[in-house]
Amino acid sequence: MTIRVLVVDDQYLIRAGIVGLLEATDGMTVVGEAGDGDEAVAQAAGLRPDVILMDIRMPRMNGIDAARRILADAAEGAGPPPRILMLTTFDLDEYVYRALRAGASGFILKDTGPKRLLAAVAAVAGGDALFAPSVTRRLVEAFTRTSEPGEPVEPGARRPEIAQLTARETEVLRLAGTGRSNAEIAERLFISEATVKTHLNRTMAKLDLNSRAQMVVLAYETGLVAPGGSPRTP
Repeated sequence: MTIRVLVVDDQYLIRAGIVGLLEATDGMTVVGEAGDGDEAVAQAAGLRPDVILMDIRMPRMNGIDAARRILADAAEGAGPPPRILMLTTFDLDEYVYRALRAGASGFILKDTGPKRLLAAVAAVAGGDALFAPSVTRRLVEAFTRTSEPGEPVEPGARRPEIAQLTARETEVLRLAGTGRSNAEIAERLFISEATVKTHLNRTMAKLDLNSRAQMVVLAYETGLVAPGGSPRTP
């Protein structure tokens, strides 16, 4: 199966380099290019890519607003939403956390090597979390106290939807929030990876989440995971 990718970046040389790399890779094809968020929203609706490589800082509409619009439009359609992989210059860019809350599946640095970029696209297309647990924790801890500039998040301020989860779903969410993989969660709880995936899918449906990254953010914001990446007991 070929992964269909939309590349969005306002810098032509960077965009062209990514496009060339993807087109030269078996199993991947570039279905479109865009130079800003407005173009990205329009092309995503018409082309229905599997993965969108989205720059964060762009003129007209930035990548965060574009990601939010694209995922909202996709939710109203019949097909699955695209996986959005944010492109950023700094690994602790203040906008990255907001991008995850908007529904992006992860982020990758613009200076990432070709092999890692291709692996990231493949991982995101397959529904996996992009970044390593240590990066996830460092990112979320840096911004978990501020959902928007000047808007503090109260520690332990749980969303009412959390009450919908079963005890097992809550435990799986807590462990996913620490950045553990499905295999690690399965080993910890003495269940199969397939069962872990089922719990994660049900949790995402109940809490109206689009990605594993959003689950990690939610686990921190609701107090299921304490700063430092350790699970809290309810």
